[in-house]
Amino acid sequence: MNLIAWPYRLLALAALCIALAGLGWLKGASHVQAQWDAATAKQQQAHAQAQTRQAETTIQVVTQYVDRIQVVREKGDTLIQEIPVYVPVQADAACTVHRGFVSLHDAAAAGELPQSARDADAPAEGLALSAVAATVVTNYQTCHENAEQLRALQDWIRQTR
Repeated sequence: MNLIAWPYRLLALAALCIALAGLGWLKGASHVQAQWDAATAKQQQAHAQAQTRQAETTIQVVTQYVDRIQVVREKGDTLIQEIPVYVPVQADAACTVHRGFVSLHDAAAAGELPQSARDADAPAEGLALSAVAATVVTNYQTCHENAEQLRALQDWIRQTR
C-alpha cells in the first residue's frame, strides 16, 4: 500500500521541476553577468590603453609641430629682414603700386572676387614696393604655418588609429 496519494506526488514533482528551473535560471543569469562583466572590463582596459596611446602620440606630434612652426616663423622673419636687400630704396621710389594691384591682392587674400577695376590705373598713395613684398612674405609664412598644422593633424590621425 502506498502512503502518499498520486495528486500529492504530482504536486511534489511539479514543485521539484519549478525549483530546478529557477535554479537553472539563477545559475544562467550569474554566468551571463560574469561574461558581461568580463567583456566590460576588457573594453575599459582597451579604452584606457587607447587613451594612453593617444596622449603619447599627441605629445609627440605637438612637439614636432611646434618645432616645425618655429622653423617656418624664423625663415619668414629672416625673409622680411632681407626685403631692403632685395627691394632697395631706389626701387621703392621708382616703382608705383597701383590701386588695381592692391585691390586684386586684397581680394585674393580674402578669397573673394575683386570689386570693379574703376581705379586700376591710379597709383595707391604711400604704398611702397617693400610694403607689398612684406605682405606677400607674411602671407606665404602664414600659408606654410597652415600646411605644417595640417601635416601634424594628419600625422596624429595616422598614429592614433
